[in-house]
Amino acid sequence: MLQELSIKNFAIIDELFLSIEKGLTVLTGETGAGKSIIIDAVHLLVGGRGSSEFVRHGEKKAEIEGLFILDDPTHPCYERAREFGIDIEEGMIILHRDLSSAGKSVCRINGKLVTISILREVGSTLIDIHGQHEHQELMNESNHLRLLDQYGSQEIEQALNNYGILYKQYEQTLSKIKSLSENEQQMAHRLDLIQFQLREIQGANLQLNEDEELMEEKRKLSNFEKLFDSLKTSYGALQGEQKGIDWVGLAMTQLEAAAEIEKDFSPILESVSNCFYILEDVARTIRNEYDSLEYSPERLNDIESRLNEINQLKRKYGGTVEDILEYSATIEEEIETIINRESHIEDLQKKLYQVQKDLFLEAKQLHDLRKIWADQLTKAIHDELKHLYMDKTIFEVRFLQSAGELKGNPNPPFRKDGLDIIEFYISTNPGEPLKPLNKVASGGELSRMMLALKTIFSKHQGITSIIFDEVDTGVSGRVAQAIAEKIYQVSEHSQVLCISHLPQVAAMADTHLFIMKETVDGRTRTLVRTLEHNEKIKEVGRMISGVEITDKTKEHAEELLQLAYAKKAT
Repeated sequence: MLQELSIKNFAIIDELFLSIEKGLTVLTGETGAGKSIIIDAVHLLVGGRGSSEFVRHGEKKAEIEGLFILDDPTHPCYERAREFGIDIEEGMIILHRDLSSAGKSVCRINGKLVTISILREVGSTLIDIHGQHEHQELMNESNHLRLLDQYGSQEIEQALNNYGILYKQYEQTLSKIKSLSENEQQMAHRLDLIQFQLREIQGANLQLNEDEELMEEKRKLSNFEKLFDSLKTSYGALQGEQKGIDWVGLAMTQLEAAAEIEKDFSPILESVSNCFYILEDVARTIRNEYDSLEYSPERLNDIESRLNEINQLKRKYGGTVEDILEYSATIEEEIETIINRESHIEDLQKKLYQVQKDLFLEAKQLHDLRKIWADQLTKAIHDELKHLYMDKTIFEVRFLQSAGELKGNPNPPFRKDGLDIIEFYISTNPGEPLKPLNKVASGGELSRMMLALKTIFSKHQGITSIIFDEVDTGVSGRVAQAIAEKIYQVSEHSQVLCISHLPQVAAMADTHLFIMKETVDGRTRTLVRTLEHNEKIKEVGRMISGVEITDKTKEHAEELLQLAYAKKAT
């Protein structure tokens, strides 16, 4: 959910800080007080289009920041953040956006600079803003199939995964066939190139770890003089004039005599004896290494030349000898495939035919499940519409293309989500034909239709917060009460912020924010105050009657609030 929102120098807002609670938060106030400006700021925060006109007059930039809390570890925001290399710790994600007076934006997510498109990608998983005339997710027919799959996820998800595994094989096989069926001249040029590369690599006769072994040998030869002097000096210290080992031997002899007198010296004698024999072994080893040392300028030149040859191959074919050998194996296989491409294409086409058959069966099973859940969704939406006094409305999940219709097609238009193309259709008046959802014209009907869909899909979409910007325009009476109850019902599954002019909606609020503006030193600014119960009565009364609030109005407002509390309790 959106827990904290900070807005600075945005339109008529100089500085505003909001702590937003769970459930339903309603924003009310006089027209022009700045309610929609707050929503505009949130819209910019999640990647909306910005303009220098949003920056408060006389200021250099506007700043908007929001803290979101993700209670669900499977929230889609986590996956989206991982795609863009953004870390989310302790379930907190902070979006920040600066908008300069020159119109330039700077966006950050958890402190990391991102583009506006990335901000929009992540923001879309956190907030869904719905205004009466705004093109939203539910109105976009390209999203309808995904919404249906989310609604029936307990069964559809597994079928979709099974289909996805085969679809990946299908894409890979198609890609191989396309690659082998390219222009013959291009294929011949490719064959010449990789045959030359293979001859060059094979001619080098590379061995695994050869470069590392050569570098080690080069290091020894390059430091021959230092190594020779070190071994000579160390051997002389042990067996030369200083006779280090002889002195240790003398100590051992004297300790033997001491141990015969006092047994407590036996452990010391044992330690010195061990050291004596170890030093003897070391001295022999040093002498052998010393005698075997041989400096060869010719060998150093050979190593330099070989390493240069290997480095040239690395620049062309890979960072290590292992990479070069792997590339060699890859192009050797490719050469064989190109030379015998006719037989390979034939084999791939046979494989493609079998994959298509299996994929079609998975697509058919996916379609059958979608049909079942489409019927359930239709029933659920009709039930919701009845509660919103749209019992004459007909809703339909229309399959514009399905697996059943494509049976017998030798090349079905497979997509990553199956063969189905669906769109939501409705008819709001008896006798009128069903039309696509985005063709609905009436504002009041559109508001109720959207609320019915939101009530159902808010349980499945995983959106953290939903904002309704005056979606109750054009309704009144019992419909207004029904809308208020539906908005509250949506808030039971997602945090909801709602700008409203309906007293019925305000009465259902868990948190009621009153937006007002004042003039200080000749400048207008927006203020927000959280209303207590008595203040709610006054504000709901104003929404009922207008400017003049009588005792009767207050009684009506109090009654409306009490009815709302009782309704929420059930």
